Amino acid sequence: MSSPDIAEMLDKSKELDRLRKEQEEVLLEINKMHKKLQSTPEAVEKPGDNSLSKLKMLYTQAKELSESEMSISNQLLGQLDAIIPAGGAGQQRRRIGNEQKKKRMKGDSDIPRLSPSMRNQQEFFASLKGEQVAARVAQEDGEKDEWVIVKVTHYDKETKEFEVLDEEPGEDEEGGAQRKYKLPWSHIIPFPKISDLATTQEFPPGKQVLAVYPGTTALYKATVVQARKRKTDDYTLEFDDDEEDGSLPQRLVPFNQVVALPDGHRQ
Repeated sequence: MSSPDIAEMLDKSKELDRLRKEQEEVLLEINKMHKKLQSTPEAVEKPGDNSLSKLKMLYTQAKELSESEMSISNQLLGQLDAIIPAGGAGQQRRRIGNEQKKKRMKGDSDIPRLSPSMRNQQEFFASLKGEQVAARVAQEDGEKDEWVIVKVTHYDKETKEFEVLDEEPGEDEEGGAQRKYKLPWSHIIPFPKISDLATTQEFPPGKQVLAVYPGTTALYKATVVQARKRKTDDYTLEFDDDEEDGSLPQRLVPFNQVVALPDGHRQ
């Protein structure tokens, strides 16, 4: 093991320590917000209150810190694997021992051990129960997925899946039955809340977004023509493939039905 290798690993270890301290600080702030909301839940209904927006921001920060911690940990594991020498019989015995240890570690890992930031993320997902969200669902006819409005009925912390209900009866469903789905978190996008009006993400003109098409429960790719108006809080949008008489009509969509366009979106 060379000195540069050791120095780089020590730097990564220091970075891990910094990330964990930041996670603890964020967790303390989240706990303060939880206590505030528990003691004065009516505060969120007051004009100008940004408690929920701040809580969402803290959850996002905790998630990013957790992902950074995982990334650096994986890098350190990769470096250790690369510099551990391979050798003869003695080394072979150690390798067998290591394999047994890995198996034990794998068995131990079956027991959930969540970091503070992961627990906060789980709490946020669980808090979406009863909320309407945008969801990417598969089509039974084999066509490409579509984004629709669904209601979250349950979040399973073990499988990390959402159980959601498409409250709009399907055209092909017998008796107009509502469809149910189990989806990973990557297929779910929470809508902005009315109470987040002052702090919700702004989409400037020219920005591509995902938005609810007026009069439907489906979301489509659109381009912002005019930023949301303060009096109505509506965006003026042009939806892709929405041509009428050779031009794209401009449609008003409430800000709480407009979300960021997911990476790699195809529609």
